[in-house]
Amino acid sequence: MIMAEQQHPVEAIGWAARDKSGVLSPFKFSRRATGEKDVTFKVLYCGICHSDVHTIKNDWGNTNYPSLPGHELVGVVTEVGSKVQKFKVGDKVGVGCIVGSCHSCDNCANDFENYCPKILLTYNSIYYDGTPTYGGYSNIMVANEHFVIRIPDNLPLDACAPLLCAGITTYSPLKFFGLDKPGMHVGVVGLGGLGHAAVKFAKAFGVKVTVISTSPGKKKEAIEQLGADSFVVSHEPDQMKGVMGTLDGIIDTVSAAHPLLPLIGMLKSHGKLVLVGLPVKPTELPVFPLVLGGKIVAGSCIGGIKETQEMIDFACKTQHNG
Repeated sequence: MIMAEQQHPVEAIGWAARDKSGVLSPFKFSRRATGEKDVTFKVLYCGICHSDVHTIKNDWGNTNYPSLPGHELVGVVTEVGSKVQKFKVGDKVGVGCIVGSCHSCDNCANDFENYCPKILLTYNSIYYDGTPTYGGYSNIMVANEHFVIRIPDNLPLDACAPLLCAGITTYSPLKFFGLDKPGMHVGVVGLGGLGHAAVKFAKAFGVKVTVISTSPGKKKEAIEQLGADSFVVSHEPDQMKGVMGTLDGIIDTVSAAHPLLPLIGMLKSHGKLVLVGLPVKPTELPVFPLVLGGKIVAGSCIGGIKETQEMIDFACKTQHNG
């Protein structure tokens, strides 16, 4: 059954979940007309993020139904508002996780819109006009130009889409926590959507990478396809022991419950364990190894708009050079 919700003048169609079963079905809705600072584009590709799955199933308890997910969307501009300066019709563009922020807090002033207390997400938020935001599992998108990312012509749109969430979610902590220096040794926990992006960016920075996974079958992919330097199976004590105290940092991408103690043990003194996955249940944090090793456990959530553009441009440059 197709449900209709007409609150704006531009007809659109997508795929939405109606309840916590998470089942997606066709959904007729509407987008706003192109405002003076808006960019409208035809959506050509949209990645599937684990956050989409959490949201449509209401795993985090905050889903507004109908839920139309997708925050890794790319396409071609069809219309721009009269005051838009950065884009023109025909440009390749994308939108990640953010479509609005306050523009006045310290976070926004420092290009950290991702930490703005009034952040508006690409889906499952209420926009300034009181209507729900709907994501990229749809045919068209309208967004304020500030939150639109330019996609270089020589970057394939389909491969580029996941970078707008998975890419920036791993690029940003590598940069922010100084884990992007050639010769460093960084661990990546989990080799899913986030993990493979973390490996690729770390290697592009010239960093030595060890993948830590529960799945021995992923070793070949990690080393031969993604360029990781080594692979450790987390439930093999001998393999884990061999890496203890050797890592400058770890990007932990796992969203299932898992112990942090073995990971903290893999860090050098003053090493940094950065969590980017979102387990539903609270994680136990052992304090002794943190204090005795001067170690840090931190979190990181996507990235700001300026850094997202920087990440896309870096991906384009490294692809071009490589």
